[in-house]
Amino acid sequence: MPSPFTITLPIADRGRSHRFYREGLGLDPVGQLAQDGLPEPLQFRLFGEAYLCLVPTEGLGWVLGDRELSPAGLSECLLGMALTDAEQISAMTDRLLTAGGTLLTAPTHQPWGFESIVADPDGHAWQLFVG
Repeated sequence: MPSPFTITLPIADRGRSHRFYREGLGLDPVGQLAQDGLPEPLQFRLFGEAYLCLVPTEGLGWVLGDRELSPAGLSECLLGMALTDAEQISAMTDRLLTAGGTLLTAPTHQPWGFESIVADPDGHAWQLFVG
């Protein structure tokens, strides 16, 4: 049986991030609820035993020790989600913007295919593409 796999991202506001990932991407949170009514840690099941974990910036900084975190608005990685067609990408882009995301690249045809890129409330970039 494969071990659980987690991607952890720093965030500024648990409620704001919960809204983006729950309402925007439609991910289901998992775990025991904290006093604010959200799971602690704030995690979402991606698929199988793969999870996205969102940790307040100061908490992730503590875990990483002396390693500096990237300043807000800079991306060290590009997260991606494959969708079925351009219409689905446009609809998901709209949902993400409504849920607090920021448009980086409008839905458009690129040389490699149809895509859009939306940043979550903390600047983490999500590429939506036809898979």
